[in-house]
Amino acid sequence: MKLTILGCHSATPRDNARPTAQVLELRGHLFLIDCGEGTQMALRKNRIKFARIKHIFISHLHGDHVYGLIGLISTFCLLGRESDLTIYGPKGIKELILLQLRLAKVYTSFDLRFRESVENKETLLYEDDQLAIHTIPLDHRVFTQGFLFQEKPGDRKLDVAACESYGIDQAYYRKIKQGFNFVLDNGEVIPNVELTTDGDEPKSYAFCSDTVYKEDIVPQIQGVTALYHESTFLKSHAHLCDKTKHSTAEEAATIALKANVGTLILGHYSSRYGDYNLFKEEAQTVFKNSELALDGKVFQF
Repeated sequence: MKLTILGCHSATPRDNARPTAQVLELRGHLFLIDCGEGTQMALRKNRIKFARIKHIFISHLHGDHVYGLIGLISTFCLLGRESDLTIYGPKGIKELILLQLRLAKVYTSFDLRFRESVENKETLLYEDDQLAIHTIPLDHRVFTQGFLFQEKPGDRKLDVAACESYGIDQAYYRKIKQGFNFVLDNGEVIPNVELTTDGDEPKSYAFCSDTVYKEDIVPQIQGVTALYHESTFLKSHAHLCDKTKHSTAEEAATIALKANVGTLILGHYSSRYGDYNLFKEEAQTVFKNSELALDGKVFQF
């Protein structure tokens, strides 16, 4: 699982501070999460192939999370894209994009699909045989949802020595790795646990931006490999959270602690701060394994 931060700042873009966008690489997929201004330039800078992006997830319709989307779609058209593109987001995302395309008389050369969320509740957005993606209900000034990306358990690991001791032909190895028991010629059943060991732990990633402190998301994100949680303010400005519906670094760390996540990634910093290390220091007083999102930074799990 690989996460590339394209942008991690709040409000307006600046020379060295792009608004929210990131790419998650998981099980052969390349998922774009949010698409603030300058996202396509950040994609080029990080050498991420446009054609591999087939699913885009938009958390909410504030500009610093979506204003780069129409530009990216227009570029897809100019490049002669042919593969389907699906956009997941709150109700209104389809109207927003199609209106801009219509007024600009831009016609897509590919099938552009939308999956809009209407109710702010956990919803399955995407599923295949390797992973599932659900929404995470958040609390912001407009309808906002996070996203939970979860690998499904993979095959078990084959104990070749154990299989050979029973004289099992290699033709049966795949079935055994899939969890099946093996029956010997004499009818004896060899339990799968005697022929395999546990496979790799499935990885998971939770994206939570923007939101006020919301403890009821903890059960849904319990034990995720990595959590991105907005930390717009330091606790010295906690009084601004109720008005703006944002969180502090300390609050993000509290969610990470309660959910027992592997790694907390902080982001969505307010421009009032010049030293982002203050966010990390504040979070680490609550949750030690806290890291800073930075434009262009790559996390591997």
